[in-house]
Amino acid sequence: MDYAICPRTKLNGFRTTLNVSPWLVGSLTTMAVRKPTAIQKACIPEILKGRDCIGGSRTGSGKTIAFAVPILQKWAQDPFGIFAVVLTPTRELALQIYEQIKAISAPQSMKPLLITGGTDMRSQALALSQRPHVVIATPGRLADHINTSGEDTVCGLKRVRMVVLDEADRLLAPGPGSMLPDVETCLSALPPSSERQTLLFTATLTPEVRALKSMPRAENKPPVFVTEISTENNGAIPPTLKQTYLKVPMTHREAFLHVLLSTERNSTKPAIIFCNHTKTADLLERMLRRLSHRVTSLHSLLPQSERNSNLARFRASAARILVATDVASRGLDIPSVSLVINFDVPRNPDDYVHRVGRTARAGRHGEAVTLVGQRDVQLVLAIEERVERRMEEWSEEGVSIEGRVVRGGVLKEVGEAKREASGEIEEGRDVLGRKRNKLKKVR
Repeated sequence: MDYAICPRTKLNGFRTTLNVSPWLVGSLTTMAVRKPTAIQKACIPEILKGRDCIGGSRTGSGKTIAFAVPILQKWAQDPFGIFAVVLTPTRELALQIYEQIKAISAPQSMKPLLITGGTDMRSQALALSQRPHVVIATPGRLADHINTSGEDTVCGLKRVRMVVLDEADRLLAPGPGSMLPDVETCLSALPPSSERQTLLFTATLTPEVRALKSMPRAENKPPVFVTEISTENNGAIPPTLKQTYLKVPMTHREAFLHVLLSTERNSTKPAIIFCNHTKTADLLERMLRRLSHRVTSLHSLLPQSERNSNLARFRASAARILVATDVASRGLDIPSVSLVINFDVPRNPDDYVHRVGRTARAGRHGEAVTLVGQRDVQLVLAIEERVERRMEEWSEEGVSIEGRVVRGGVLKEVGEAKREASGEIEEGRDVLGRKRNKLKKVR
C-alpha cells in the first residue's frame, strides 16, 4: 500500500492538522497510518476546499492517500451515484488503488468498482449501471464501455464530482502507444472541467501535466493548486536509495545477472528485475527458474488472472524475484523490495525514476543496480543528468562477479538453462512446462 508506516503516537496528525473526519482518522489508524506525509499535508486541505490539484512527489510518498482521503470525506457528506473516477495506467496499480480505497472506506457502505481489461465486459457493465460510488479504471477498458456498453450503463458518469489522473505523466504522454485518446474518451463522458474537481498526481511533472494549470477556468473556480514535494531534489530519487551500475559484456548479461542474484549480500533480498521487452522477461523467468531461483513474472503477455496471482505470490514472499516490464514500475508498493535490477537500461530516464522507485519507499533503504553494456553509456549519462546524481560502480566485499562468471562452469550452466527456456517458449509451453496456446497480448 502507498503509505508511510509511522510509529504509534497519541494524536493522529490527520485529525490535528488536516481536519480529516473522525471515521476516516479511525480507519487510517487501524491501518497504522497516523502521521501524514508531505504530499498529504499539502494536498488534502486544498482538495477539501474544492481546488483542482497537481501533486508532484516521488514514488512511495503516499499520493494515493492524498487523493483518497478527501474523496471519501466529500463523498460521505453527500453519498450519491458515481461520485469519483480514478484513472491509472496499469491494471495492477488500479487493483492496488481499489484495495486501498476499499480498506479506508470500510466503516462506511461505500461501493468502489474496478474496471480493467482482461476480465469480463458484461459483468463490469452491469456493475457500472448500478451506480458504484467510486470507479477505479484503466483508460482503455473504461473507454470501451463508453463506446460500446450503451447509455444506460455509462449515464452515471455524467454526474461525477471528482476525477483523478494517477501517474498523470503516463496517461497524458503523446506519441506511439499513447493512452491520451482513451483518456480523452473517458473525460468526454464526465461533466466539463468547470463542473468537476480534477486531481493529477505523478512522480514526474511533465509539460503535459503542468498544462492543466494554464487551462481556461470558470469564474467561480479557485486557481489550480500545484505542489512539488521533493521532486526538485535529486530528480525524485529518495536519499535512502543507493544507485549502482555493473559493467557487463553483451554476450554474458544473463550469467552476470545470475551471479549478481546469488552473492552473499543479495541471495536473500526480495528483488525486481526490469526488462524493456516482454519476450526478455518471459525468457528470463524461465531461465532463472531452471537456475533454482524462486521467481515469478509480471508482463503483458500473461493473462490477467496470472498477473494477479504472480503479484500475490511475490507480495507473500512465495517468490523472491519478480521479473517485470515497465507495467510494474508505476505506483506498485511492495514494502519488502530491497533490490531493483535494470537488466535492460530504460530508454527514457523517467522510466528509470519509476523503476527504482519500487525500492527505498517511505524512508526505507534500497539499492538499484543497472547492468551496463558498451552501447548503454549514453542512456546512463541521460539518467544521471535526469536524477542529478552519479551512479557508483557496484561492489561487494570479496566478490568479483566477472571472476565468478569465468570460473566454476557458470557460463555453461546459464547457457544450458537459456537454451532450455527458449525451447520451452518455441514449443508453446507455460513456465510450468504445460502445453498451451501461444501467449497473446491482452488489452
